[in-house]
Parts: sequence; C-alpha cells; structure tokens
Amino acid sequence: MEPKVVVLLLLSMIAVLLLVGARLKAVRFIGYGAIRLIIGALALFVINVIGGNFHIHIPINFVTSFICGFLGVPGAAALIIIDKYIVM
Repeated sequence: MEPKVVVLLLLSMIAVLLLVGARLKAVRFIGYGAIRLIIGALALFVINVIGGNFHIHIPINFVTSFICGFLGVPGAAALIIIDKYIVM
C-alpha cells in the first residue's frame, strides 16, 4: 500500500471514531498501551545492544515488546531467562 492511502485510511478511521463519539477514556487506554509497547521495544533494543557482549539476543516483536513494556524489569528478566535457558 502506498503511504498516501495508509495515511488517508488512518485519518478516516480517526474521523469516524470522533463522529461516533469514542470515549476519551478509551482513547487514553489505547494511547497508554501504545506508549508501553514503544517503551518495551526500546528497552529490548538496549538489552540487545548491551547483551551482545553476553550472547543475549531477544527478538523485538509485538509479543516481546508487550511483555517487556507492561511487566517492566521482571518481564525483561523473564525474557532473558527464557532466551538463555529454555530456547538456547
């Protein structure tokens, strides 16, 4: 898909949500979730950069970003343990 089509589609979806009357609380929840996913992806990037010296590589995808973003440090530690001892 071309970028113009994607942007137009997103803008039209936003306009429909505003016209239908999406609750502000729902929009905050979606925004909060998106921010947590971005933070999780950035944390995984840092872990991969620093962990490269220790042979730690965690793929950055939706599931791992979700785990790291929403669970924080315990989630990141769990991903590292799973990578080192279970997946090998």
